[in-house]
Amino acid sequence: QVQLVESGGGLVQAGGSLRLSCAASGRTFSNYAMGWFRQAPGKEREFVAAINWSGGTTAYADSVKGRFTISRDNAKNTVYLQMNSLKPEDTAIYSCAAREGRYRRTSSADDEYPYWGQGTQVTVSS
Repeated sequence: QVQLVESGGGLVQAGGSLRLSCAASGRTFSNYAMGWFRQAPGKEREFVAAINWSGGTTAYADSVKGRFTISRDNAKNTVYLQMNSLKPEDTAIYSCAAREGRYRRTSSADDEYPYWGQGTQVTVSS
């Protein structure tokens, strides 16, 4: 199975930027589609962004569209989430997830991702 480790979280003022990274190990990274999800205190986990195995297909939640960008570097076994124009409501624990398969489409359903990282905290102050 694949192991995932996130990094890059932290405290940032509203309007600022952060770039999250998720490093994968254990299997051929390019065989996996990747997703980013987040969970705020007292709320359900929600989809943020997803990317297919090649990087040719991406998808975003409406709440982050135009502000966040998901990308991947298969040579470095890493997926990224560039977050710009951050808002206090973006505060959450962000987790990356992996699902095996070289599909063209992406998925926003967390139950389709069997592999998860431990998460990284993102806090946006107003």
